[in-house]
Amino acid sequence: MDLTDEKLKYLKLLAAKYPSIPSVCREIINLKAILNLPKGTEHFMSDIHGEYEAFYHIMNNAAGVIKEKVDMIFADRMTPRERQEICTLVYYPTEKLKLLKKQNVVTPYWYKINLKNLTELAKFLSSKYTRSKVRKALPSEFSYIIDELLHAQQDEDNNQYVYHEKILDTIIDIDSADAFIEALSRLIKRLAVDHLHIVGDIYDRGPNADKIMDLLITHHSVDIEWGNHDILWMGAACGNEACIANVLRNNLKYDNIEILENTYAISLRSLTLFAEQTYPAMKPMDAALKAISVILFKLEGQIIMRHPEYDMVDRLLLDKIDKQRGTVRIGDQEYELNDSYFPTLHENEPYTLSEKEQHVIDDLRAAFVNSHMLRKHVRFLYEKGSTYMCYNGNLLFHGCIPMTEDGEFACMKLDGKDYKGKEYMDYAAKVARRAFFGNYNQSDVDFMWYLWCGKRSPLAGRTMKTFERTFVTDESTYKEPKNPYYRYYQQEKYCIKILHEFGLDGSISHIINGHTPIKVSKGESPLKANNRLIVIDGGFCRAYQKTTGIAGYTLIYNSHGMRLKAHQPFESIAKVLEENKDIESSSNFFEMEAERVMVKDTDNGDEIKDTIRDLELLLTAYRQGIIVTKQNQ
Repeated sequence: MDLTDEKLKYLKLLAAKYPSIPSVCREIINLKAILNLPKGTEHFMSDIHGEYEAFYHIMNNAAGVIKEKVDMIFADRMTPRERQEICTLVYYPTEKLKLLKKQNVVTPYWYKINLKNLTELAKFLSSKYTRSKVRKALPSEFSYIIDELLHAQQDEDNNQYVYHEKILDTIIDIDSADAFIEALSRLIKRLAVDHLHIVGDIYDRGPNADKIMDLLITHHSVDIEWGNHDILWMGAACGNEACIANVLRNNLKYDNIEILENTYAISLRSLTLFAEQTYPAMKPMDAALKAISVILFKLEGQIIMRHPEYDMVDRLLLDKIDKQRGTVRIGDQEYELNDSYFPTLHENEPYTLSEKEQHVIDDLRAAFVNSHMLRKHVRFLYEKGSTYMCYNGNLLFHGCIPMTEDGEFACMKLDGKDYKGKEYMDYAAKVARRAFFGNYNQSDVDFMWYLWCGKRSPLAGRTMKTFERTFVTDESTYKEPKNPYYRYYQQEKYCIKILHEFGLDGSISHIINGHTPIKVSKGESPLKANNRLIVIDGGFCRAYQKTTGIAGYTLIYNSHGMRLKAHQPFESIAKVLEENKDIESSSNFFEMEAERVMVKDTDNGDEIKDTIRDLELLLTAYRQGIIVTKQNQ
């Protein structure tokens, strides 16, 4: 066997983990068996926008997967109500047990039946995984007992059956049944979804993005494709003052200041005091919103003037205001303002902050960059996220791949170099990481704001009209032109072009996109371009649900194929507990696999195949004496 010095060095390192021929053989056998298991279930979610309760419930019910498995196993033995009762117990075991005890439902017999049912459900869900992987997923406090129950085998004298019955009886007798039900429920939820994809926009609009982040941090396997609202908070944590002002404006507008003050310990005191003094005729929160809006447009103007390459001079509007006439010039037209009182706006220096405005933004910047909890959440976004991901043959991103009017990839000249397509997405991710982890660089930090709202930002995908929506009376100015991508993504040939750009097979791969709510009530479909592209933002955000007609799309990709789940609005956890009222979801299996997808067909399968090849080389090296084995291993 002819080995390079580098390969030999690598095999010697591998030999430290597998020091003998039997240990190598065992691992090769194990890995080849894993390749022939069905692929795990992937769950895709997008545009959660702080709606924690709905998100938490869909995480608990695995987008309906758990209910489907319960129906599959117990349909011939239980009524629909009994099956839904099991589901609710899995979703919220602690709360459901408390309620059932109040109703005097819980008895030793009830415990015995439900422990058996939950064990059977966990056993069914564990069947597509190796015993080793299931063991790693087992709750530590009951891992040995659950492992025993999951792998019961029939024998001639029913010895194992009696043994397991005694285990369950003992669990009940020593008052551990509640804790055991909770442990089984956690295992079932973990086995139902092998990997979670969050395709952007965890933050803003809804009140509890922080709780969503805390939940994601505990998840066993997740990736995140940054949305423009996520990058906005990331930019704020980097110290970008325009991002900070945008975050404050969004949260004041949607009355979500608790997340700032209570979770992230960001005081609004300096802002509210300044606002009350500057705009005394307004209500305090309205004054704060106006104050931060004026500060925002000044700070954005400074960035635009620092970066002519952003091509956003048309967004410089403060210098076009005529305070006496109460108008603003946009392009060649003049429009009436709904408010012309701008005491901090100086005619000769409209984009310069007043001394008091500067004091406000300095206080806020210090609060954002020094918030321990915000930095924890943002670090997680960086650890698990990027601008896009290629995963099991699919391309995931939140916004768009910027395109020109004629359907080519749009070019951005940054740092003296032209970027487009995949190279532009990679560049954006690299700069975003430098802005947070590198030494402070004004240009990198400015680019975080551009990713939030720039004309050719892959995360924004449109020209934002924040000034017009805030101060202009004429609503015709509010329309926000979208990148041409959103015309071309309806056509299969352009989706195939994008997939090829990222090294994927255009005939079988998909683009999985968020960002744009699907107006189901108007007949719009989330499936585009002959199913090459799937948009999964269906409207988690309550503010959008009247427009969209539903409360979110999620996507399930398992070994049998891909299907969309359309969810109706979530009422409350209380309704689930009291009435077993699950989210109503419809399922559309839009792509069935001719043959079941196995682990060998996935990205993880490719990595396993590489490992097998290396182990086979190590085995040969042992047998030929190139590397000496350690005996008794």
